Amino acid sequence: MELLNGADMGFVIISAALVMLMVPGLALFYGGMVKSKNVLSITVHSYAALVIISLQWIFIGYTLAFGPDVKGVIGGLDWSFLKGIGMAPNADYAGTIPHLEFVVFQLMFSAITAAVISGSVAERMNFPAFIILIILWSTFVYDPISHWVWGANGWLRNLGVLDFAGGNPVEINSGVSGLVAAIVVGKRKRAIPEPHHIPMAILGGGLLWFGWFGFNAGSALAMNYVAVNAFFTTNTSAAAGAVAWVLCEWLLYKKPTALGTVSGAIAGLVAITQGAGFVSPISAVLIGAVGGALSFFAIAILKRKLGYDDALDAFGCHGVAGIWGSIATAIFASKAINPAGSDGLIYGNFALLKAHLISTCATALYAAVATFVILKVMSLVMGLRATSEQEAEGLDISLHGEEAYSGLNM
Repeated sequence: MELLNGADMGFVIISAALVMLMVPGLALFYGGMVKSKNVLSITVHSYAALVIISLQWIFIGYTLAFGPDVKGVIGGLDWSFLKGIGMAPNADYAGTIPHLEFVVFQLMFSAITAAVISGSVAERMNFPAFIILIILWSTFVYDPISHWVWGANGWLRNLGVLDFAGGNPVEINSGVSGLVAAIVVGKRKRAIPEPHHIPMAILGGGLLWFGWFGFNAGSALAMNYVAVNAFFTTNTSAAAGAVAWVLCEWLLYKKPTALGTVSGAIAGLVAITQGAGFVSPISAVLIGAVGGALSFFAIAILKRKLGYDDALDAFGCHGVAGIWGSIATAIFASKAINPAGSDGLIYGNFALLKAHLISTCATALYAAVATFVILKVMSLVMGLRATSEQEAEGLDISLHGEEAYSGLNM
């Protein structure tokens, strides 16, 4: 029987708290990028995700994601309402911390992932519809994909896919789902960037960067070399992503921006999430730089050409950089960094790249189809979108009865 390790327990519980901090970080990041009349609306979306998923995860989410396997695609209901889960470790997931501690760590992942989607439908989605969406989406999209990748005997895990901290269930999943939601809900009347408080967004981005250390390093689930490497690669990729984004906008628009610096760092963080514990810090430089550049062009050019209104660029950042992160992990992974992983393409292992291409396509396709079906079914029984009058007045007042800035209505 595995023995509990105090250092590992302390490390993981602090990491869980850091991931929770990403929720208010995301709320500030998103909040600064919308009109002042919608800042409370987008902020409460992030907190609603934390509140709702904190309960959904206990009732049914955790067991669907990590419960005893059912044909490689979903967890059984054995652990619903946390039945049978306590202080004893579970060797399938983390042998030196209590099973309940692993549950709460993964809870924070599920919550922040649901919150990311809100950025795509900012400034026009009805609040009751958003609540129903995140309940259904987490249950039928996030939880199954998590089981595929991380669950004991999940089919992508058995295929050999390496996903250290959520490239598939968190990044690709939320980005693609957000894109589908943006298209189904429809465009805003003024689908152009109108950030009302850039310093707020920058502060939120900084909190996301800080929390990401818990997200990635904590996914080692032990205080060891792999955790230290994941911490290092996370910071390195963020820095490289920021540099790449700023260079791109400097060349294209002749001016480097503060918001672009933070956005590039987040793209770099997204890109390294899947491979943080499998690649070297030197590899992380290239992973972050390419991730930052790809996200910049997806947001600056692709979105404009295709005409979709992904309001706060959940797809442009999380989807695009997440897809690159999956491919990059398959290229640069090294058993010298993590003996539990695999060598990547640069070490002659084409099989890992093949597995990751399959996982990327499967995750994106399932996320797109399932999210579309959920939204279409919802639209049959409720309105997905606020009315034109509510949008014109601002969702803060019309849906929540509050004003962020008294006397202002930008």
